[in-house]
Amino acid sequence: MTPAGTPTTALGDLAPIGLAELTERAALQTRFDRKYLLPLAEIPHLITGLDRTDQVLEIDGMRAFRYESIYFDTPDLVSFRLTARRRRRRFKIRTRTYLDSGLCWLEVKTEGTRGGTVKERLPYRPDDSSTLTPGRSFIDGVLATVNTGPALAFAPTLTTRYLRSTLYLPATGSRATIDVALHWEDSRGRRLALPELAIIETKTGSTASHVDRLLWSRGHRPVSISKYATGLAALDPELPATRWRRTLRRHFVSGTDPAHPASTPPNPGPDPDLLDRTAPSIRAGQS
Repeated sequence: MTPAGTPTTALGDLAPIGLAELTERAALQTRFDRKYLLPLAEIPHLITGLDRTDQVLEIDGMRAFRYESIYFDTPDLVSFRLTARRRRRRFKIRTRTYLDSGLCWLEVKTEGTRGGTVKERLPYRPDDSSTLTPGRSFIDGVLATVNTGPALAFAPTLTTRYLRSTLYLPATGSRATIDVALHWEDSRGRRLALPELAIIETKTGSTASHVDRLLWSRGHRPVSISKYATGLAALDPELPATRWRRTLRRHFVSGTDPAHPASTPPNPGPDPDLLDRTAPSIRAGQS
């Protein structure tokens, strides 16, 4: 069952799909991601506009699941900076734990040859989620494909937690996710919570889904946001944030957890290193 009081309770009218079937039909390890930020109150209206053939992931009667991702970076944040500068060789490393099932994966995301996201992952022990030691050879093998140079040293940098519901869209063999109850915490203990915001992400092949078109028809466009990089920039005002300036100003400034505030409000001001970069494309980056 879906936790009461969440906007995803409206998903109860959709037919269920199991995890094995969803994975078989729409694994999409190489894909195009489009991300949208919506006020939480709009999610039920979005759900009512879905196609009647759409399905929702259901496991043991549950349709919303708790996620925890721990991101790893170098001391000088090379992964973050490659993303901020839109470099083709950018990558992300994280462990993802499905808190309701206890399953965990080590994941490495890289940029595909045509701009899509390529995700490779390895089954992982939940007790190892805060260390890369057991999976280091896997990471080095993936990063060799993007030519990052000598082996890099990584440490936990940011933890994200949220509640996710996943839709299967048969018309395009694609998926969409709805993330709510958004929380971030960096390695210095600074926290950010955005309880009134939802992140919608479509994960498709080269063709946009009808969920994308539905969002477009209601005035929503893909935004530049990365749970890792945008969250880290929101918590640390010293980091370059030009790529996410509009997103930070519109959605993140008031979200700092008062119990563990960031040192100062997020600073989305210009970064001289980025002024010569092109504008963000419609594909809104990696999660």
